[in-house]
Amino acid sequence: MRCFWLAAAIGGSSAFAQTPEYPVKPVRFIAGFPAGGPSDIVTRAVAKRMSELLGQPVVVENRSGAGGHIAVEALAKSPPDGYTILLGGSFLTIGPSLYKKLAYDPVRDIAPIGLIAHNQYLLVVHPAVPARSAKELIALTKSRPGQLNYGSSGVGAPPHLATELMLSMAHVDAVHVPYKGATPAITDLVGGHIDFYVGGISGLIPQVRSGRLRGLAVTSPRRHPSVPELPTVSDTVPRFESRSWIGVLMPAGTPKDIVARVNSAIVSIVNMPEVRQALIARGADPETNTPDAFAKFIRDEVARAARVVKAAGIKPQ
Repeated sequence: MRCFWLAAAIGGSSAFAQTPEYPVKPVRFIAGFPAGGPSDIVTRAVAKRMSELLGQPVVVENRSGAGGHIAVEALAKSPPDGYTILLGGSFLTIGPSLYKKLAYDPVRDIAPIGLIAHNQYLLVVHPAVPARSAKELIALTKSRPGQLNYGSSGVGAPPHLATELMLSMAHVDAVHVPYKGATPAITDLVGGHIDFYVGGISGLIPQVRSGRLRGLAVTSPRRHPSVPELPTVSDTVPRFESRSWIGVLMPAGTPKDIVARVNSAIVSIVNMPEVRQALIARGADPETNTPDAFAKFIRDEVARAARVVKAAGIKPQ
């Protein structure tokens, strides 16, 4: 395994020979997630390969808190010299709709570098709920308006918005029970205290495989290889799709040649077979793009999040 990564680093070195002046010192890689979690694991895997490709240490700095916004604020306030990078996610594009005052603007203050992956969600129910498909769950919810409840990892969190979008498009209603994180929500679902839940595939597969929960569908546009037996929600709710994303960003004003170099490194890393397989195993779909395409993606996501937050009746804080 070590030989493979060394070969990849050596083989990719010529692609970065045009700008030998960067980097000349360690690069700070901010993660808006607590240490040890699934997203932190991705951060450290990317940082390790990036260090090999760029020829300088890439040091991970966990800045969790406030739903990831502390990390984004730290990035936005950093010099645009290429030595501060952020692994960001959907919280960056949802934030403007949830908070009246943010210390940054995700379009104006951030330089998009490139996508890494889309994270897929899984719709699950407690086994006592008489529904074995998304179609049956929606029919059950429709027959019992306002009686079924669902949990989420927090108000305005991507899984919460995914659930609200599904219910809205299916023209049904259920009671939202917010939790402080995914773990307590899953614990209560397993205990039968809530009826259904939408969350990350990797955290739910063990519960589904053990029979403690029943998997109904994935929220992605296609079946996911980690749970190929499960259909998509869009098979029941046409045009429904909800995924979160993770990607790499730098401060606005970062020189274009540095942006291009880091983007090239990210594309190389995501295309490494071991990295792709690790992402898929965690319920993600590896995907890369150009800085310009990523910038458009972020603008579109900000607008989409605003529509979903408004439809869900969530009031900005």
